[in-house]
Amino acid sequence: MKFTKAIISILITSALIWALQSKLGVAPPLGKFLSPAEGFWQNAESKNILEIHELKLKGLQGKVTIKFDENHIPHIFADNLHDLYFAQGYMTATDRLWQMDIQTRQASGRLAEVIGPKVLDIDRYHRRMGMVYGAEKTLTAMMADPIVKNMILSYTDGINAYIHSLAPKNYPIEFKLLNYAPEDWKPINCAFLLKLMSETLAGGSNEFAMSNILKKFGPGITNDLFPDYPMHEDPIIPTGTKWDYFKPLTIPKPSASFLASMTDSAKTKPRVEGIGSNNWAIAGSKTASGYPILANDPHLNLTLPSIWYQIQLSAPGMNVYGVSLPGAPCVILGFNNDISWGITNVDADVLDWYQEKFKDGGMNEYWYNNRWNKTTRRVEKIEVLGQKPIYDTVVYTHHGPVVYENKALQDDDHDFVPIGHSLRWIAHEPSDELMAMYLLNTGKNYDDYRKALHYFSAPASNFVFASKTDIAITPNGKYPLKFKDQGKFILDGTDPANDWHGFIPFEQDPTIKNPARGFVSSANQSSTDPTYPYYINWSFAPYERGTRINNRLAAMNKATIDSMRILQTDTYSIRARDILPAMLKFIDPTKLDATQLSAYHQINMWNKDVAANSIGASIFGFWWSATYNMIWSDEFADKNLQTNYPSADRTEQLILKEAGSKWFDDVRTPEKETAGDIISKAFNAAVKQLSDKQGKIGPNWQWGKVRPFEIASLSRQPAFSSGNFEAGGSGTTINALNDGHGPSWRMVVQMGPKVKGYGIFPGGESGNPGSFFYSDMLKTWQTGQLKELLFMQSANEASPRIKSTYTLTAK
Repeated sequence: MKFTKAIISILITSALIWALQSKLGVAPPLGKFLSPAEGFWQNAESKNILEIHELKLKGLQGKVTIKFDENHIPHIFADNLHDLYFAQGYMTATDRLWQMDIQTRQASGRLAEVIGPKVLDIDRYHRRMGMVYGAEKTLTAMMADPIVKNMILSYTDGINAYIHSLAPKNYPIEFKLLNYAPEDWKPINCAFLLKLMSETLAGGSNEFAMSNILKKFGPGITNDLFPDYPMHEDPIIPTGTKWDYFKPLTIPKPSASFLASMTDSAKTKPRVEGIGSNNWAIAGSKTASGYPILANDPHLNLTLPSIWYQIQLSAPGMNVYGVSLPGAPCVILGFNNDISWGITNVDADVLDWYQEKFKDGGMNEYWYNNRWNKTTRRVEKIEVLGQKPIYDTVVYTHHGPVVYENKALQDDDHDFVPIGHSLRWIAHEPSDELMAMYLLNTGKNYDDYRKALHYFSAPASNFVFASKTDIAITPNGKYPLKFKDQGKFILDGTDPANDWHGFIPFEQDPTIKNPARGFVSSANQSSTDPTYPYYINWSFAPYERGTRINNRLAAMNKATIDSMRILQTDTYSIRARDILPAMLKFIDPTKLDATQLSAYHQINMWNKDVAANSIGASIFGFWWSATYNMIWSDEFADKNLQTNYPSADRTEQLILKEAGSKWFDDVRTPEKETAGDIISKAFNAAVKQLSDKQGKIGPNWQWGKVRPFEIASLSRQPAFSSGNFEAGGSGTTINALNDGHGPSWRMVVQMGPKVKGYGIFPGGESGNPGSFFYSDMLKTWQTGQLKELLFMQSANEASPRIKSTYTLTAK
């Protein structure tokens, strides 16, 4: 018996050893992962970093000194630009190597290599939409510029110097979890990061849904429900601005097919509302110091680690502080001793779909300009973990790639892509955004700011600017020259009149410098009023954030850094201010039960602040959502319309000015509902939903408890995420926390004889979950505070905040 037990024990032990050292499917060998010698234990890091550390690295030309402050933020001082960018690459890789790797794989369609076939659809989509195609063209353009070429190659060499120093036991934990090794960084990876930002901010579309709406309802209703300019608006360039400083180009004439679709006799990735950013600059005439102040808080998907990496870069001719994108050199948002700048998304219409007419199923020829034209083909080789490579052939017309030739290739997540249509996208154009960043990093005045913007193509961005004397804002980008509404619907690819007709000259992009009102601002709303002679887009972010910012800035005098910090964290709801009184008029308190009546009293007392402890905010949020969906979900139930409802602004207009509209009637019921019926029914539904979810009305109904917020890890490992916490704000308040999105970097810069910067992002400098510096700044961000940024003027500057010094020299 003992012998039998011993044999069984040996077999079990042997099997366990085999299992721990072997891959099971796509999972890593557990023994290797759990090993104290080389597993995840090796990734633990102490808060106490080395005070002095010397490194000899092959590829350096001279000496580099890196000072680390209490948040482990590197302040890099180099004798030349080559070594500066080499050190930036080295330090960014030290802290964020897996983030750089996985984001590059996402953009280039190479996730399946390390994750397996479950992400094959994502890879196929990115290849088919031309991410690699566009990155190749951009890299060619960037490498033709000597300054940018040196920047990219130096940065690449620095990353690889770090990668080559790693033993498997030192790999970031995510490499161990997925059981693969980091590969050498390539210059094209820097271009992939820029294309990934274009996809995030300028890669969505609703032409498919809008075309189906046009077919179902006709042009009259479509133009009424989806107008080209909203009822409420406070544009970035103030209303009434004259455009007499340039002579506009001739606007292209609409194609015959477009005009036909706009007549009543015609038979005929979705964009997400609420993802955006804020920035502004206030003139010295309105500040306590007498010098301008600039603020920026880009709203992006919040992750641990952050999308941003804080850094100071200093070399002869440059001393700049701000945040960079892990995987791309330079500071993207920041300041130097003379200027500061920030960015928000313009949301320009720079992605169009063309319905092509192919000669036959072979798709070798397509009809364009009254003749058959040859297509081209691009073969994409997609490696898949545990399987043979997939060779995916993509057909290209002169417009761009035919993303899906047939329905069989399309997955559910990309059902907004029309089948058999080609994609024209600004991200396919060659560009040199890194030169724009270099010129801003080294800029000294307004003229340098304007020179830099010449190089920035995509994604189109509202660049706010401040120096010691000037403030300015420019909705800047490479805008296609189009006829009005070109690209609002799918275009006929056979007609050259539907092509892009060149680009709007940079000098004619809307811009304003030192306006009389004493401030400039943007919150992704309309760039201009309708008098601007060019078409940029027909739909922008809702007006609420922009209006609140402009109202507060207009009222400010003797503004300070703290005035800006408080405004960045503002949670007052302009939407509730404008629509709630009208909604309340439809509620009859005598017809409410006890819970409904209590909710009614709560929202009547509410101060319109979407604070974490607000019960009124929860009631309004659920009530507005229910009202919006009840109004539109009947007529727009067709799956081909993809829940592409009219905007919140158009819905407000319906309630405020068109209470007798037919759209309030629910066509699915025999009764004819009125505005009062729908809004009252929505109120009752919202109260029930809250009661079912949160119990009896009370503290559990507070906004922060009803809608807890979490910052997820980039690896989607719950243990590496922030966990739920209570927070104020919504998608339409200045502090726009909404569905995993929010202020990814809050920055305020006080200009003056000595520039002072303040900033915070939700997380930490390190991408290692085992590091103290993985989330050490999160609490400061959660409480709405800022940290003064240590902007050093030399490597010899003494500061009690410096905790460690690295010296890098040539090997």
